[in-house]
Amino acid sequence: MEADWEVEVGGGAPVIEALWPGFVDLRLHPERIGEIQETAALPALAGLLMALNGARSSVWTAKCDLWEPEANELACYVDLLPVAGAVFAHWEQAEVFCRELAARLAPVPLLDCRLDLVVRQALAGAADGFGVTATLSARGQDRSGAAETLAAALVAFAGAIPPAASPETAASKLQ
Repeated sequence: MEADWEVEVGGGAPVIEALWPGFVDLRLHPERIGEIQETAALPALAGLLMALNGARSSVWTAKCDLWEPEANELACYVDLLPVAGAVFAHWEQAEVFCRELAARLAPVPLLDCRLDLVVRQALAGAADGFGVTATLSARGQDRSGAAETLAAALVAFAGAIPPAASPETAASKLQ
């Protein structure tokens, strides 16, 4: 999989507004996954969103979309924010996240797909910092083939997200 990242902040660049009016908090209400229309067109997107908003994930999602940029191509984006702190406090933290995620996915043998990670300013209620827009795109012989390749890319992407740090217990501190 071709994977790359960049930083795009200031000067009219898009801002991730996490708690927008249509926001569905899948961390608290996973049963509401059906309210996200894009998952009907690509069921693998539902799997990705459930994984990214699961208890073991280090990130949560604020928004997603699915579209066809060209014939036989399918793309989706997902806005990601860290569970710890609601936003990355400094853009460098988001950059490290992107750099490590791109490195994990670069060797994945999916030739007809691409991942672009973009660090953006983000707002999550009172939290002001940075988030990441992850855009995955895939090509196929037809729309069905593109959807199949994108589904495989979404599974690989979900598997590459680092797990949330487990809270230390008093017993683990003693060892």
